[in-house]
Amino acid sequence: MDWTLFFSALISSTLFPGGSEALLLYRLNEGGDPLLLVVIATVGNVLGSLITYGMGRLGNEAVHKKWLRMDEAKVAQAEAWFAKYGMPSLLLAWLPVVGDPLCLVAGLLRCGAFSFLMLVTIGKAARYTVIAWAFI
Repeated sequence: MDWTLFFSALISSTLFPGGSEALLLYRLNEGGDPLLLVVIATVGNVLGSLITYGMGRLGNEAVHKKWLRMDEAKVAQAEAWFAKYGMPSLLLAWLPVVGDPLCLVAGLLRCGAFSFLMLVTIGKAARYTVIAWAFI
């Protein structure tokens, strides 16, 4: 198990910056197994996104009621809008700058954990697969 790649990918997908793609390319250049490295990076990156999602989920009430001063009707309206239009955007959770806030917003708007996990995993796995495929 490449723990360095795993933790690099995990940190890269939280609100902290990181460079897991560069480390993936380095490991591939060293002769690492592409499939194994893509799986390690994907699992770490998805776990980091789950942490960010969890922060949003746990901070839901404080953000809505104390900071944004939203009543339950407005929160329900925002959740319905995100469920209808925002869910596909989770396929882009791998994007720099906007990906991490997308995960946070998904938690704040109580996106279903299973849907979140599936969409984010597909997007992140696709990104690492394309990077590895382009290198080899």
